[in-house]
Amino acid sequence: MTRVLAVRLDSDGDVLLSGPALRALAATAERLDLLASPAGAHAARLLPGVDDVLVFDPPWSGYAPPPVDPAAVHELVADLAARRYDRAVVLTSFHQSPLPVALVLRLAGVPFVAGTSEDYPGSLLDLRHRRPDGLHEVQAALDLATAAGGRLLDGDDGRLALRTPLPTLAEALPADALARATGGARGSYVVVHPGASVPARAPAPDHARAIVAALAEAGRTVLVTGGPRERDLAARVTAGVAGAVDVAGRTSLAGLAAVLAGADVVVVGNTGPAHLAAAVGTPVVSLFAPVVPAERWSPWGVPSVLLGDQEAPCAGTRARECPVAGHPCLSSVAPSRVVAAVEALAVAAAPAVAPVAGTPTSASTDAPAAPQEVTA
Repeated sequence: MTRVLAVRLDSDGDVLLSGPALRALAATAERLDLLASPAGAHAARLLPGVDDVLVFDPPWSGYAPPPVDPAAVHELVADLAARRYDRAVVLTSFHQSPLPVALVLRLAGVPFVAGTSEDYPGSLLDLRHRRPDGLHEVQAALDLATAAGGRLLDGDDGRLALRTPLPTLAEALPADALARATGGARGSYVVVHPGASVPARAPAPDHARAIVAALAEAGRTVLVTGGPRERDLAARVTAGVAGAVDVAGRTSLAGLAAVLAGADVVVVGNTGPAHLAAAVGTPVVSLFAPVVPAERWSPWGVPSVLLGDQEAPCAGTRARECPVAGHPCLSSVAPSRVVAAVEALAVAAAPAVAPVAGTPTSASTDAPAAPQEVTA
């Protein structure tokens, strides 16, 4: 029995972008487990092909990494050793190193370790993969998985995907929110997700509120989503806006996926829900701060409109807090441009039959395998 361990110690969005690579590894293994961080474990459990999710909070990765805990590292080594993996594939972003976790895997006795590394790996990697230039994060992860012996099954188009069925909208939303979401003049809704795991990648709260107000004035019902820690933000963004429905902190991640799947369009920064929307086939208006390159992190496999000044002074800085007063890369995007982008995507992707509240939602099966940009 070939036992493979994949590693992706990042947030939900990064884990979702690894989905095609994980399916490629699962297709050539009898068992595939995924080692994830607490920030990515919920998304990991939604991915097809993953048999089990192991959780470890790494001191070398994440927005707020913990201090080094020798006992936790030793416990991880012992757990991995007991599971007797035949191979491990360490998935990282372009600016990360696989070497810290590769050392842990060596200590656990894993006989074959693969990773993408610009740094000299010594004896830590059996396969030192070099990332080709110009690849999206989805493609780069899949390129490593293929080099490590994985392959997508025939008929797998390489887009993002989730386990199905997802919850129904009736299961995902509280009754009051469900009634407002489906009771508007259009019988449908747009989602605005104003927060981000990294503050530099989110619009300013007042800017997000102006976008929500503009969409509502255009006749759209707007669901404002967010995690439990974003409830204050969502309340500020929806305050006094008729047609805005605050559902922040009121869904599970699977429930949020169902809400995104039922939306006409999702308006979101470069953060996890952008990739969750792509995984369920919903078009995305991407408010993209250029602190990381859009060609590597834009929504994958769904129609999208990318807004934001990609030549702003913050471009390529990987800044977590905006280094430029006024957050001009995103604040320069007029709410009217967002409304136009939503309308363009909604028209292009309009289904022949409107979704019915309470019916199961799932990812579409005809999304392209590469990003498509629709001009607003």
